[in-house]
Amino acid sequence: MRAAPTILHLDMDAFFAAAEQAAKPSLRGKPVIVGGLGPRGVVSTASYEARPFGVRSAMPMGQARRLCPNAAYLVPRFQLYRTVSDQVMELLRRLSPLVEPLSLDEAFVDLEAGGVAFGPAEALEAGERLRRDIRAVTGLTGSVGLAGSKMMAKIASEQAKPDGLVLIEPGTERELLRPMPVRTLPGVGPATGEHLRRAGMTTVADLAEAGEDELVRLLGKSHGASLFRMAAGGDDRPVVAERDTKSVSVEDTFDVDLHDRVRITTEVGRLADRCVQRLRASGHSGRTIVLKVRRYDFSTLTRSETLRGPTDDPSVVREAAGRLLDSVDTTGGVRLLGVGVSGLADFTQEDLFAQAAGERAAGERAEEEPTGEEAAPPAEKAESAVDPAQRRWLAGHDVRHAEYGPGWVQGSGLGRVTVRFETPLSTQPGRVRTFMVDDPELEPSEPLPLVAQGTVEAAAQPEAGAGGAGGAGQDSPFASRPKSRSGGGGPGSGAEMSRP
Repeated sequence: MRAAPTILHLDMDAFFAAAEQAAKPSLRGKPVIVGGLGPRGVVSTASYEARPFGVRSAMPMGQARRLCPNAAYLVPRFQLYRTVSDQVMELLRRLSPLVEPLSLDEAFVDLEAGGVAFGPAEALEAGERLRRDIRAVTGLTGSVGLAGSKMMAKIASEQAKPDGLVLIEPGTERELLRPMPVRTLPGVGPATGEHLRRAGMTTVADLAEAGEDELVRLLGKSHGASLFRMAAGGDDRPVVAERDTKSVSVEDTFDVDLHDRVRITTEVGRLADRCVQRLRASGHSGRTIVLKVRRYDFSTLTRSETLRGPTDDPSVVREAAGRLLDSVDTTGGVRLLGVGVSGLADFTQEDLFAQAAGERAAGERAEEEPTGEEAAPPAEKAESAVDPAQRRWLAGHDVRHAEYGPGWVQGSGLGRVTVRFETPLSTQPGRVRTFMVDDPELEPSEPLPLVAQGTVEAAAQPEAGAGGAGGAGQDSPFASRPKSRSGGGGPGSGAEMSRP
């Protein structure tokens, strides 16, 4: 535990939904729910306007629709979210070399390691500046927690939501934790929480009063001892800049159970290709191929095969996943399939047999393909490969029309697609038009930046006197007053909390 609140935790507010609202002026201030829209889809993120209706992350989408029928329901746009996440993480790395990302929208930062804060006042200033910079660069808001440990910094950022800052003074942790539910502590999930509830422990104070011996008896030596320390506010986990990736995987849940073996095999091959793309993007290769199959009765089977050496060859992963599928009975139907690669390495040992087979297959295809005048130009081939009538117009995704310009899909069905033409910089909601799904003038498009490029470049410039209280940016139109607990003894001290 540190004597100063120099560990920062950032959590972007309703990240996916907030990014969609920033990109779509017509949705600002309205309920927005992002997730899978099929019968078995789940909510990824609900905007703060949707939460009063009871909509929460991980809720079945069907239940969300019943609770909030008038919300905008959108399919995630991960390309946009990753772009914004990269911008946010870059801002965090300006504060310190020790940045520990937990997800696209969440990270720990060691301010002391960056030399920007050694006490409460400096930490508060760094947190306030970070929130202003995030707003200027991305147009979004984030909540910041500051404390002497990772556990308390995360609790502080949760208290700061939405769009605030909370500082927990070291030494006040135990009293702050006492009334909180046991699920507040790291490592207490639904199963452990229920086990503790049956033992009569529902708050952190109950854990502290039960004693270490009782927790060890209930949960085992390692988990019980760790939980007892955390119940007393103790957490000495460091901020770790690099985390070793242990595996890479992708999976899909299907709206309707798959029974056709050929379709199942095709889906496994498609997932294997996606998995290799993600594997290569992370700069890894792997030895162990894993297949996951969830059947109609919710029983889940996993099969794995370890290769002679690490690979990132899609044909090798595809073939191994196909062999694993051969050992699984899918007669009753399949609701979920997944393909993963573990045993990761930073190098590749090519499978010579697979490579030879691939070269033979390529040679056979070359012999069969027409040459000379019979061969179609590459551009014509690429164009003919995409049937406009087969395009998937996903709700919320970006499009561009030859006449009306950029917009986004409001919905599609019965051979038609409805588009609202507006951009993140539009000053008012755009007009809505409907087209046939195979309209040649309507094309899928890339996400547009949420903030004007000039604004981003200006925010990227180092602030004059960035480390001092009078640093530039104080007069920014994006600046807001954080809510903070500082100066007079932190939580429970009676210090007034100011809100934006």
